[in-house]
Amino acid sequence: MKILVIGGGGREHALVWKIAQSPLVSKIYCAPGNPGTAALAENLPISVDQLDKLLAFAYENKIDLTVVGPEQPLSLGIVDLFESHGLKAFGPSQQAAIIEGSKAFSKDLMQKYHVPTAAYGVFTSQMEAEAFIRRTGAPIVVKADGLAAGKGVIIAQTCEEAITAVRDMLSGNAFGSAGSRVVIEEFLTGEEASFLVITDGIHIVPLASAQDHKAVFDGDQGPNTGGMGAYSPAPVVTPDIHEKAMQQVIRPTVAGMAAEGRPYSGVLYAGLMVKDGEVKTLEFNARFGDPECQPLLMRMKSDIVPILLAVAEGDLSDVTIDWFDKAAVCVVMASEGYPGDYRKGDEIAGLEQAGAIDGLYVFHAGTAQKDGTCVTNGGRVLGVTALGTTVKHAITTAYQGVAQISWPGVQFRNDIGKKALERV
Repeated sequence: MKILVIGGGGREHALVWKIAQSPLVSKIYCAPGNPGTAALAENLPISVDQLDKLLAFAYENKIDLTVVGPEQPLSLGIVDLFESHGLKAFGPSQQAAIIEGSKAFSKDLMQKYHVPTAAYGVFTSQMEAEAFIRRTGAPIVVKADGLAAGKGVIIAQTCEEAITAVRDMLSGNAFGSAGSRVVIEEFLTGEEASFLVITDGIHIVPLASAQDHKAVFDGDQGPNTGGMGAYSPAPVVTPDIHEKAMQQVIRPTVAGMAAEGRPYSGVLYAGLMVKDGEVKTLEFNARFGDPECQPLLMRMKSDIVPILLAVAEGDLSDVTIDWFDKAAVCVVMASEGYPGDYRKGDEIAGLEQAGAIDGLYVFHAGTAQKDGTCVTNGGRVLGVTALGTTVKHAITTAYQGVAQISWPGVQFRNDIGKKALERV
């Protein structure tokens, strides 16, 4: 089989890495890819939003399966485009991808189909939003309605902070058109978990549990990012919580999307808040989480290709997924200043030394090749990911890898996985 992976981040490097292990695969392409994927696939100079170029390449090269990593091409309708030309693609349709593309849509969907979530309001008026904030009180959560690369969420500690966030979003200064409508929610307390499933619109196969770390600094301090690290399994997702997530969140959402004429196929990611044995839904994503994808695929024992192909062909009925009885931890190494302005082009040292550590793999996210060396080229630069017999073992190995890698201004959290240790 010839497979095309679309995207150029850590998630896509992890997908390429896992797909490359399949005996079914003869050739992998990655568009646009990164220096990490280049070791396993042929990178293509096509960006994720160049749908016509991607289609032309896939059609001319008789690609057997296209795996779409990021949310942008999904929201632009790449799966519909490919399928209309007889090509198989893994991911939701444009109509289904709206579950991530519009937070207002997903909140309304949850309310309609009785999926537990935070109380909320949707606003385009500064005055109405301000009144809702005053009425609800702080802390309170302000979200840009559209796609904002995982960063369009402000947890405001005061009403004034929330009002400023709304003003910045509605004016277009923050997140551009993604913030032309805002969702304002009550602030939920508890422990977050990432709950991912694969579905063909009817059958649902859960993936292993995981937990992301959104805030940029230790102790969940500072602004939200696209994710500073993740681990799997997440002890907060007990068997009881797993069952509640499936019955109260995932099943009614998949059924609700079908009832709305938007049948959902692909990965469905529910961000959950767990408290006192109950779950509430923070958000949905229409693709593998990044960085959750990295530890999840490290733990996946099964060949991923038949799973992806079964979804693209619309029948998951015979699919089961086997997992290694181990833990995996991913520590994201980021550029100085991220998630704000950051510089690019710093030479990265220590990649070979880290890669030589047993049980560890360094996934590239924001990197580039310059004069034969690997340099920083994004906010989140690397995902140092380790597999261990326990979460503690995986944490130790991951940070051994982190200690080998350096560049000017590198930043990372020192507490990835700490919440898991507190529960085991």
